[in-house]
Amino acid sequence: MTRLGFNTRVSFDDDNGPERGLQDGLALFRAAERLGYQSGWVYQRHFDHYLSSPLPFLAAVGQHTRHIRLGTAVLPMRYQDPILLAEAAGTTDLLVGQRLELAVATGATAAFDAVFGTVGTDARTEAQRRQERFLAAVGGSPLHVVDGPGQGAPVGTELRVTPHSPGLLSRVRQGAASLGSAVRAAELGIGLITGTVLHDLAEGETVGEYQARIIDAYRVTWREKHGTTPPSVAVAASILPGTTPELRARYADYDLQRRTEGMAASRPRGALVPVVSADLPAGMRISPVFHGSPDEVTEAVLADPGLAVADEVVLFLPPAFGLTDNVRLLTDLAVTLAPALGWTPAA
Repeated sequence: MTRLGFNTRVSFDDDNGPERGLQDGLALFRAAERLGYQSGWVYQRHFDHYLSSPLPFLAAVGQHTRHIRLGTAVLPMRYQDPILLAEAAGTTDLLVGQRLELAVATGATAAFDAVFGTVGTDARTEAQRRQERFLAAVGGSPLHVVDGPGQGAPVGTELRVTPHSPGLLSRVRQGAASLGSAVRAAELGIGLITGTVLHDLAEGETVGEYQARIIDAYRVTWREKHGTTPPSVAVAASILPGTTPELRARYADYDLQRRTEGMAASRPRGALVPVVSADLPAGMRISPVFHGSPDEVTEAVLADPGLAVADEVVLFLPPAFGLTDNVRLLTDLAVTLAPALGWTPAA
């Protein structure tokens, strides 16, 4: 592992409200940069007690930090206008000194079609279509040639997204929950980050074994398709080293929540209850929580086949944890465990 990051939902509760949650999010990024973390990632979730619009938030973070990479993990493409997203991403990237890393997803959810509008194809096909148009726009490809009067430019003008950030396309990743999604990322020539919920596991296969298989398929496909060294691969994981008996007990409670409540675990006060319970469909799994003493957690992480082959580990922060809890967790991970994984803090 050469890079260490974290993933936060920038959550808020009914007691303190969204402004406090956003300000705590800024403070968390500042603390992570001081600790030497190479990246910080935010999750997009609509209509709930979490961050719904990551790019304005990351533009603000960029004004409070200098070096840490700023990522989205993930932006669901089904609900993005690809051209508007490309414009916003280019603007944000230039504002933050070209530190933006965009992870997008093409999962088959159609949960908010009644709000964002229905489409004539299935959700996955539409998401992939929008992703391809977004990648072309971010890469600076011409999107339209003016072919008549009244279009705001002379006939024959090639229209491209502005402002254009030249290196942004190389920092776009696929948020992959399955082997097929990782192979598609390699074929498209974009990076890869795997999440904490995975699909299509073989019977008896552990999450770590499947993550290792996903990463291997991505790298093999990349070399076959492009003939070059693949980009770094990031893996999100719940790694909670408990440096006190009280923390070990709290992290054990969180693990129990994850195993019994699934994605409904660790919700800020007032957040909606996810419809997906811990009783997941066949082939779908939530990644384990590594918890215990620092030595116990280090041993378990080193033995995990998926984390062993990752270039970057991204710590998934429990959504209901507050700023103090999160800074403590980031500090304990950086001090007690990450050096054993071969990590060196950013200067």
